[in-house]
Amino acid sequence: MSEGPSYRLDGQVGIVTGAANGIGKELAIGLAQAGADIVIGDLPAQREQAEDTARQVRCAGRQALVLDLDVTDLASIEAVVSKAVAEFGKLDFIVNNAGINIRKPVLDYTEEEWEKLIAVNLKGVFFCSQIAARQMVKQRRGKIVNIASQLAVVGMKDRSIYAITKAGVAHMAKVFALELGPYGITVNAVGPTFVSTPLTTSMFQDPRFIEENLPKIPLGRFGTPRDVLGAVRFLLSPAADLITGHLLLVDGGYTVM
Repeated sequence: MSEGPSYRLDGQVGIVTGAANGIGKELAIGLAQAGADIVIGDLPAQREQAEDTARQVRCAGRQALVLDLDVTDLASIEAVVSKAVAEFGKLDFIVNNAGINIRKPVLDYTEEEWEKLIAVNLKGVFFCSQIAARQMVKQRRGKIVNIASQLAVVGMKDRSIYAITKAGVAHMAKVFALELGPYGITVNAVGPTFVSTPLTTSMFQDPRFIEENLPKIPLGRFGTPRDVLGAVRFLLSPAADLITGHLLLVDGGYTVM
């Protein structure tokens, strides 16, 4: 009797964007613990934190490469993918985690804020996926996972542009999956609920936020970076080889109501 499907990533090489802090850091370390070598991409201003991520990846027994990355700059993306392939000889996956949020009522957003959110959350994911996929097409294999949000499928006050970008990221998985499937490439998205990270500390310290949102989660708790890691690791693993074009919600049931 054969063994069940593998959830390991032994010998794989992957890029994690926005890996200096928060969810990205947890993903980089957790995927290394599953056996992958990790390219840590983040802004130059986050270099010290990115090096700490790399240190923890190496403590897991895997190789780490820290590269400056601005996901709104195509030349920066191309340089990261090129350097990753030059260093490791291949690229098995990319996790598009880098993202930002600006919370405001819909009537108060500026054009500049629109452009900034679209540039990072939507343009960045599109071109990171595209440029990584060009390498994967040469290999005839690869996996792309985009970090979306539960707000890809439901609305919420003061997060309209963010929700729009994350809906785009979720749908992007479908259209990329359609075109890249013939090359052996899977493309999926993960939609977390509210996740406590250093960047969301103030939100989780707001009693009104807790009162309004915790009762909407049937499982009775908010998310953690480890919850997101579980979904991402699954989608990158051989166990998910026949899954593509899918949004996997990690929301504790928030969107069923």
